[in-house]
Amino acid sequence: MGIARTHAVAMLGLTGALVEVEADISAQLPGMILIGLPDAALAQATQRVRAAAANSGCPLTVHRLTINLSPAALPKHGAGFDLAIALACLAADSTVSGESVGKVVHFGELALDGRLRPTPGILPGVMTAARLGHTTVMVPIGNEAEARLVPDVRVIGVTSLRDAAIFHGAQLPPIPVEPILAATVPTDLVAEPDLADVIGNDDAILALQIAAAGGHHVFLLGPPGAGKTMLAARLPGLLPDLDPASSLEVSSLRSLSGLGLGDTLITRPPWEAPHHTATAAAMVGGGNGQIRPGAASQASHGVLFLDEAPEFASPVLDALRQPLESGWISIHRANAVAHFPARFQLVMAANPCPCGQYGAGDLSCTCPPNARRRYLARISGPLLDRIDIQLNVKRITAAQLRLAAGTLRMTSVIARERVVTARAAAAERLRSTAWSLNSQVPGPWLRGAAVRLAPSTTAGLDRALERGGITMRGYDRVLRIAWTLADYDGLTIPGPDQVGQALYLRKGMTS
Repeated sequence: MGIARTHAVAMLGLTGALVEVEADISAQLPGMILIGLPDAALAQATQRVRAAAANSGCPLTVHRLTINLSPAALPKHGAGFDLAIALACLAADSTVSGESVGKVVHFGELALDGRLRPTPGILPGVMTAARLGHTTVMVPIGNEAEARLVPDVRVIGVTSLRDAAIFHGAQLPPIPVEPILAATVPTDLVAEPDLADVIGNDDAILALQIAAAGGHHVFLLGPPGAGKTMLAARLPGLLPDLDPASSLEVSSLRSLSGLGLGDTLITRPPWEAPHHTATAAAMVGGGNGQIRPGAASQASHGVLFLDEAPEFASPVLDALRQPLESGWISIHRANAVAHFPARFQLVMAANPCPCGQYGAGDLSCTCPPNARRRYLARISGPLLDRIDIQLNVKRITAAQLRLAAGTLRMTSVIARERVVTARAAAAERLRSTAWSLNSQVPGPWLRGAAVRLAPSTTAGLDRALERGGITMRGYDRVLRIAWTLADYDGLTIPGPDQVGQALYLRKGMTS
């Protein structure tokens, strides 16, 4: 009778913990017991592993097998432990080398015929193994390209349990089988919409560029057909490419969500546009078993677009208030807490009333005043106060359409170059701080002695605060926008024009 050990990784949020998989063979009644706080999917691994081993030509022992997943108090989810369990059992029976198995971290779900299925979360799992000092991992062949994205790690891609056993020293002839490959979702086949497609709405075009330059959130209010969705869809194209750390984080979130990566990291900012029927769990993450990231986390370092924002349930919208401030989402369960990044740019679009025609000019609104108030009141004041740029978008007229014909309009490529230049100026100014974007800078610092603007520059803003037109949070956000406008215009410090323009972008919306 023997005992053997190997390793796997248990994911909790975007971080993981190393799990030691122990298998013990004892002279008791035949059976196979799995202990160590497994969930329902993992508890069924005993049946999958026994069938897969038998169909791979390396059946498990008929004696009693006890498999322990340590640490026992750590919750473990999913079928990604199958390969580690199977090899630990085979090593305990001396079918494979226990020494070889103990040096490798194993990932993968087993099919009943012994083949290995691709497993979600391979990229953050391999990163966890590397962070904890392990240099060799074994993964399903369908996840091999994704695992190789982690540097300085030896990746062994296997098609079946039989191949894995042969690698670890089993005296078995290889039998070719058809691999199970991951179904990848293409991410770069659709070109990003170009800003040059937008006609009219010069204020909204400028607002988008300022939002991209400073990382500001945006609220667009206007009637149907004014171009709110069209404008929002062009914001990701104005954002610069992801830096290496952000690229790795976005790719890890995509992997954890079960979407394939292929052999390259994601380099462009993501775009998420959930339907207004989305639940709070779909928006911020959750789940009954394994905690999965929601749309807000999947939009990290990109854009989260909420079309018809008043149609979302109020608790769903208010669930975004904390991530907007902290950039993180923490999901609490009775025995675990999962943390996901949520550094997204929020873009909300709304009609001015239920019928959508209030203030449109061409058609009369049929909604009574109290219906209009109730409709926009679905977006809570505290959430709306966290949106830096709030702009009214109007429908273009036939005269604007004729005037735009043949004129040269701003393209996304040109606008992105200006955005990159503005972000570089902000990063240089903030290089001695913990922030890199103007939207991240807290109000006390902006009002501090180091960068405080002259009273003559902020006179209009001060009057708006005294009249109650803006809150103190709104005051600070106007200052943030003013600094972004200065960076965008190539100025070293905002002037009265930038502060006035920032105040318009903050409170120029009519409702």
